[in-house]
Amino acid sequence: MTASFRTLTALWLVLLAPLSPALAQDPSVPQDTPRALRFDWTRDGVITGAAGVLWISSESVFKSSLAPAQCRWCDRAPDGTDTLNRLDRWGRGLAGNTPESRKRADTWSNVIGFAGLPLGVLGAQYAAGRSSGASREFFAQDATIIVESAVIASVVNQAVKFTVGRERPFVHQLPDDAKGLTAHPTDNNLSFYSGHTNLAFSMVVSAGTVAALRGYKHQGLIWGVGLPLAASVGLLRMGADKHYLSDVLTGAVIGSAFGAAVPLLLHGRTDDDARPNAARTSSLSLSPSVGRQVVGVSGAF
Repeated sequence: MTASFRTLTALWLVLLAPLSPALAQDPSVPQDTPRALRFDWTRDGVITGAAGVLWISSESVFKSSLAPAQCRWCDRAPDGTDTLNRLDRWGRGLAGNTPESRKRADTWSNVIGFAGLPLGVLGAQYAAGRSSGASREFFAQDATIIVESAVIASVVNQAVKFTVGRERPFVHQLPDDAKGLTAHPTDNNLSFYSGHTNLAFSMVVSAGTVAALRGYKHQGLIWGVGLPLAASVGLLRMGADKHYLSDVLTGAVIGSAFGAAVPLLLHGRTDDDARPNAARTSSLSLSPSVGRQVVGVSGAF
């Protein structure tokens, strides 16, 4: 377990270096001035509220009806032979060795994923905004966009989980006659892909993208606080034996995609809307955003 943890932690650090979409600066606007974004309280309130209701109800009300009773992706051949791929077999080295250690990992993944990370990300967002002179209204909009990204990503995650029906790692190891005796049988076949990791990365990347669109001076604070917390959530889900490595990596990628797409597609800068299309530039380059070892992606879309 120790060797796998060290190797996987190094992999997280390589893959999850703060890749911030720090957008190109418009020379006509002072760089210290936070930029206004497209935002409509009615539209975004309806989107966020509807997606939130769908997500929460699918988990708390309709889960027993929607969750597959039998695995559809079982990682076993018809004759019962274990066909788990080598990557996920290796990743299971992170799982706790005792029921107590797996329970602790599960508990901490919930504490960090549903409390520590949201509070940390929103706190960093507020601090970055206030240091750039952003108003409280801007922070309220930022927080709504972050939540909007997270709930949309979570609705998609639920749909994929219920459709794919992958058996969880700890259930995979049980004999067939014991699989229905787990604490939450309706949760047995919802391994792909990790909802905790998806939620964590959607929030962090959304916050970082919004900060870049606004032009906050200390947006690196958001990445510095958020990415380690998001990575820890994924590691803890594997430590709890609730997800395979491929589940967690997929959750990180798809959550990050929604975290970037929602702000960029729905909440671009209002001054960009006012500019003629011919005057807009598109570029993609690598540039340091916080210190020498941190890489950011900058561009105008």
